[in-house]
Amino acid sequence: MERRNFIKNSALAMALLSMCKTDLFANQQYFEHLFKPLRNNVGIFTEQGGTIGWLNSSSGFAVIDSQFPTSAPHIIEELKKLGEKPFKYLINTHHHGDHTAGNIAFKGLVEKVVAHQNSLVNQKRAAEKANKMDQVLLPDTTFGTGWKAPVGDEKISAYYYGSGHTNGDAIYHFENANIVHVGDLVSNRKYPYIDRENGAHIGNWIVALDEISNQFDQDTLFIFGHSREPEKVTGNKADVRAFKNYLEGLLDFVGGEIKVGKTKETILQATTIPKAPEWQGDGIQRSLTAAYDELKGV
Repeated sequence: MERRNFIKNSALAMALLSMCKTDLFANQQYFEHLFKPLRNNVGIFTEQGGTIGWLNSSSGFAVIDSQFPTSAPHIIEELKKLGEKPFKYLINTHHHGDHTAGNIAFKGLVEKVVAHQNSLVNQKRAAEKANKMDQVLLPDTTFGTGWKAPVGDEKISAYYYGSGHTNGDAIYHFENANIVHVGDLVSNRKYPYIDRENGAHIGNWIVALDEISNQFDQDTLFIFGHSREPEKVTGNKADVRAFKNYLEGLLDFVGGEIKVGKTKETILQATTIPKAPEWQGDGIQRSLTAAYDELKGV
């Protein structure tokens, strides 16, 4: 029975993620199950897909992102070990399946599912296109520029800066803990996925990262959606600025290659971004393609 359920759930996870780009699935990371407190009752969970953030407050739990149907039950189990409390909020940083496919595990458990209004539109469109509406849990609480909610002694504040990784990325600040979950607006030393089909814009992404860097102080701890090294899914303002520099270097490099007349095919043969050599691994062609298409107005 357990094997049948595993196969069934794994197939569901793959089907849900197929709502997004298949190359995104090809670059998913499988970390050893990690449930780690950070500070002030806020922590992270990693296993498969985007990093989950969590809050264990006096009045209940809040969870940011949900990974997959196979891994989401594990974060639920870990939190339940901390006490019999309600799940107040499930919050999505954006719509991609490696951050939202696990929402379904919270059905009937969580009181509210929160996301930016564009994330809801994107989630619903993807589910309808894949004919999977019965296998998703969509946000029931959405916002435009921002959102705030007290959870016990903590306050969660959301901010939206416009198009970046998609057109629906929001960040969430645990104010008392001074921890910010930036989702996929930062991919730490790992080539990012730039989803132009769902409104990504590298130029505005750079502006958003600049605003985030200016908004928070040196004590702020950031949770990143992805990292090349498992232990570096959290970091500081220097890491946020480093990723901004990667995106700036990407546009500068591709723009320079276009200016001297190189073809897209030639540009895609690059193996590193000159101004950001610490970004490594698979997927550089995704960045190069997105930058080329943005600069050419494709």
